[in-house]
Amino acid sequence: MAAALVAALRARVLLWAWALGLSLGPGPVWAGQVPLLAWSTHSALWPPPGAGGRVVTEEALRELLSPALERGPRTVLLVLQDKLSIEDFTAYGGVYGNKPDSAFPNLEGALGAAGSALVLPAVAGGAVGALPHTLSRALGAAPLRVDGAALRLLRLNTTLPALLLLRLPHTAGSSLMAPKEVLTSNDEILGQVLSALKEEDVPYTALFTALQPSHVSPGTGGAPLLPHGRALLGAGPEEEGAGPEGKGAGPEAPPLRWPLTGPPHILLWARNLTVAYRGQQRDLTARTFGGGAASVDLGGSSWDPEEARLVLKYDNMFGATLNITLVLRRAWFPVSGRSWAWLAEVGVSLVGGAPPGRFLGRGAAAPTPLGWRCGELGAPGPFLVPPDPPGPASDWSLMLLDVQVQAFNVSGGVFAGASDCAAFFSPGTWMGLVTGGLLLGGLFYGGALLLHLRPMDRFDDPRGPPLPVPSGE
Repeated sequence: MAAALVAALRARVLLWAWALGLSLGPGPVWAGQVPLLAWSTHSALWPPPGAGGRVVTEEALRELLSPALERGPRTVLLVLQDKLSIEDFTAYGGVYGNKPDSAFPNLEGALGAAGSALVLPAVAGGAVGALPHTLSRALGAAPLRVDGAALRLLRLNTTLPALLLLRLPHTAGSSLMAPKEVLTSNDEILGQVLSALKEEDVPYTALFTALQPSHVSPGTGGAPLLPHGRALLGAGPEEEGAGPEGKGAGPEAPPLRWPLTGPPHILLWARNLTVAYRGQQRDLTARTFGGGAASVDLGGSSWDPEEARLVLKYDNMFGATLNITLVLRRAWFPVSGRSWAWLAEVGVSLVGGAPPGRFLGRGAAAPTPLGWRCGELGAPGPFLVPPDPPGPASDWSLMLLDVQVQAFNVSGGVFAGASDCAAFFSPGTWMGLVTGGLLLGGLFYGGALLLHLRPMDRFDDPRGPPLPVPSGE
């Protein structure tokens, strides 16, 4: 029965992909869109899927996931792969009954054993980019990065919400491994995490998706492909740029620069930029990094050798004009003998509305010859904290994915090398070092005690009385 269910799910994915390709005609179906697979240990969380023919936007994705977040398990696992397309399931999914040759045995097994499942062949890139923030707000829990080994050390409370984030390390474009080997390796990592959840008997809901598609036709000017390699007619480069809704900033998008003319002083780039105000969420990626389609105003920005202000102004946002201000400062530190730049403050405000929300930078510093980047920069978050008391900042939240910013020593209009926000030692590394240090200290202390032991035999003390020993002994 499980094998039949897996085959039916695979057939449904292929059928929906074919239906999407025919129903949208010349529109850009697969450009910037990725599949999303969701399953849960609870049953009857999702209704039967409707007819295909449309791309799932951010708002539609929130509605589809709301039953699982409201009635499902409180533990949610979000699996983000760098690149994935529907063609990967077609080419490497072990079709035509060739299951031993599949690159997704653990994923297929999880879908087959799930109480309920949801398969979405095409989800907008912007919707996936905002997914960590959406899940975090819905659950009221910050994302926690995990892997198979770390998850076994956790003790999850099934009554409290938990958002587990698994980032698969490889991409389908790896130069050292074939695409199928990469997908198989990622599936093994997924299997370790699912096995850890099963061992702990934790009910969960899982979502498997990617940050960007892995298959784009090189011979049709970027036109998307159908599962059998046929390009959609009329989906040329000019049509792919149409419709900024739900489209994330790909690696080919140029960075935002200020000033717009002449040598730039400030550069900013992010894969996704999302802002939320009192529960209302907006994806600003296309309006900020959409090239010619961008509609952000940088007129309020300023720069001097010690402080740079990049002001992003958006019209018609939350019923007013939205301002997002990034303040970067630079100072000379005699101890290190060099100047450092850091993200000092991020401000969010509505012109003529409520008082602005401020988030103070903490620990986001880099030497000035370098830029600064972070995989996930959230406000509030580890590097951006509200003041005490938070005041208006409690109404706002901001999320940037794969953000890179440089405001000093910009040369040639491109980023210099970047200093990553990730700490040199992860929490797991610190735990291992501290535990190993304690064990090593105990070993040395015990050895010192043994070396300082002295015998207390009475026969070796000539000053004491003789010890009588019976002759029978």
